[in-house]
Amino acid sequence: MPIRQLPDTLINQIAAGEVVERPASVVKELVENALDAGARRVDIDLEEGGIRLIRIRDDGGGIAPEELPLAVSRHATSKIASLDDLEAVATLGFRGEALPSIASVSRFMLASRRRDDEHGAALHVDGGRVGEVEPKAHAPGTTVEVRDLFYNVPARRKFLRAERTELGHIEEWLRSLALARPDVELRVSHNGKPSRRYRAGDLDAAARLGETLGDDFARSALRIDHGGAGMRLHGWIGQPHYSRASADQQYLYVNGRAVRDRSVGHAVKLAYQDVLYHGRQPAYVLFLELDPTRVDVNVHPAKHEVRFRDARLVHDFVFRTLQEALAQTRAGAEVGGTAAVPAMPAAGQPAMDGGEARPFQPWTPRPQPLGLRLDEAPAAYAALYAQPASSTGPMPAPTPGAPAPAFERGLPADNGEVPPLGYAIAQLHGIYILAENAEGLVVVDMHAAHERIGYERLKAAHDGIGLRAQPLLVPLALAVGERDADVAEREAQTLAELGFDVTRSGPQTLAVRSVPALLAHADPEALLRDVLADLREHGATRRVAAARDELLSTMACHGAVRANRRLTIPEMNALLRDMEATERSGQCNHGRPTWARFTLGEIDRWFLRGR
Repeated sequence: MPIRQLPDTLINQIAAGEVVERPASVVKELVENALDAGARRVDIDLEEGGIRLIRIRDDGGGIAPEELPLAVSRHATSKIASLDDLEAVATLGFRGEALPSIASVSRFMLASRRRDDEHGAALHVDGGRVGEVEPKAHAPGTTVEVRDLFYNVPARRKFLRAERTELGHIEEWLRSLALARPDVELRVSHNGKPSRRYRAGDLDAAARLGETLGDDFARSALRIDHGGAGMRLHGWIGQPHYSRASADQQYLYVNGRAVRDRSVGHAVKLAYQDVLYHGRQPAYVLFLELDPTRVDVNVHPAKHEVRFRDARLVHDFVFRTLQEALAQTRAGAEVGGTAAVPAMPAAGQPAMDGGEARPFQPWTPRPQPLGLRLDEAPAAYAALYAQPASSTGPMPAPTPGAPAPAFERGLPADNGEVPPLGYAIAQLHGIYILAENAEGLVVVDMHAAHERIGYERLKAAHDGIGLRAQPLLVPLALAVGERDADVAEREAQTLAELGFDVTRSGPQTLAVRSVPALLAHADPEALLRDVLADLREHGATRRVAAARDELLSTMACHGAVRANRRLTIPEMNALLRDMEATERSGQCNHGRPTWARFTLGEIDRWFLRGR
């Protein structure tokens, strides 16, 4: 078959296969065009889930009548004019493919009027066949009608789902947009009936969160706002107790563009690793802002993905910011404040919080030295969790004349101030501590709380001595793929900091001469393979830290007070004070909550008081 030039209509239909997946794709492209045109109100009218009709009306800048045919031709756009513009894209759209692609697989109408024009104009396109520009009465702004989507491409149309399913995809994308653009009013109708309205301008952040993701998320969200390394990360993350069975409430925006990014997703997952119940998913709405020249948005036909120039730096910045914020979720802490995270400017990048730029170093957990050597850890562990012979009896009385023991801390202060978790009043079934605070009743799972306290202390002690390496008597020969061997050679210093002494002994062979001392009895070969996979995929790894934390968590679990252990009031108060001072004490090591609070108002409602 001879080589031939494809007709324009077929070219557009091929492009539509990449850009127009379903009605939600059409809504996305058209609404983004409206926002790029400066719209502050967008009306979306749908019929049959968008399959029969999609009509988008906006109050943006409008299009000149003579430019309407150009608007539906391929690669025609007002948003970029040079390669420099493409490398620093600040608009949602830029390729100039959406309108011609959509018009090639539908019955299409484009009408518009600029504010200073006396009247508007319209252009009809039927399956890619462009008509003539005609005068048309129209308010300032633009209207795009898309009827009978895929009517001329039956193979594509049969893959569309039921009306309710397609409408659900549109509503989900509009929810994502409403989170990112609270300054824009969105009105949606379906089959002639109003179905959704996102108001603009008169809502605070909590109200917008509640309107889109529900009041439970708004009440549980922790505000994030941190700048450094030439980037800014802000938005909201759900506290660990607010988690999901699926990833249905995870929204990421890069310079205002809703995207999916594996590197950032991995960083978020790692940040929650130590506080989330197994199998649960975090909820978040995060906005990452950075210089447009440091991110490539031209890597996916539908603009769902981006590529960072400094992916490793972005990963570490997101991970560090969220981990520090989650570390502040102490039991008794109030929800809704903005988490303070230490600045992290990068070399050559201005600090966004006004501080001086400093050379960037990959973040490691903040050391809290306790003066412990590795060989002293077991003794310190035993002393920290020593229990009397009888697990049901009280702790031993202090020796006369000796200093007051730690468990007597937490007695009521003379100044009358009540701490967040209040003061203990009783123990329930040898499992729960009941305490009274200024708001009402606090219930604490004493084993889960003590487990987290011990776990954090063990981590702090180990962070103080760092990751020690234990030499192997006989070097381990490890067969790997060539890519992993390249990573091991390139990241030799990173591996050394993690406790591995690894050298490349062949194209697909590594020689391992030392492993992390604390994990020497685990499976170092499997651990090293996972570390290399992380370094290859994400440019960073926490496999060693995670394996270490799992071991320390087990130690803390065995050392924590058991159920049916009777505690005195001073012992209970000491535990409450430790919870208030311990990072991540709102959850145990396995992600379960350690405490609950019931206000007097809630308790009054239990008993119908005041009715």
